[in-house]
Amino acid sequence: MILGTPDLDCHAGAVTMVDGGFDPLHAGHVGYFAAAAELGLPVLCNVTCDAWVRRKHRVLLSQQERATVIDAIRYVDLVHAGDGTTGEVLRRLRPRFYAKGEDWRGRLPDEELRICEEFGIEVVYLDTVVASSSAILERYDARTSEPAA
Repeated sequence: MILGTPDLDCHAGAVTMVDGGFDPLHAGHVGYFAAAAELGLPVLCNVTCDAWVRRKHRVLLSQQERATVIDAIRYVDLVHAGDGTTGEVLRRLRPRFYAKGEDWRGRLPDEELRICEEFGIEVVYLDTVVASSSAILERYDARTSEPAA
């Protein structure tokens, strides 16, 4: 089920939140979602907005397309596609767990760490990273990514 930001209040404190751009979505993300589901709570996936993705690379799938695809993954119970920051979503949702890939250990933004501490959100690092979207894009030859005229 895809939720708007006002719907987050109904799930406050009762979910595991995963978060990312997921552009492109890959098998490592599915492993990430599966590991988050093993924490025993419904998994809410926060899909970052297109503007955030654009800071890293050209958007391949729009936020709504990414949310629709992620919503079909069996390990994900809820999907949030909003335009706020991850910190704003953490503050509003106050998930029981905030699950990130092990590659985020020591790199999680200070704002997110402060919010987790303030609201008693447990940050859980999952050892599920097999590839990153950035690495996939680096391997991809940008010259072949242009659509035919």
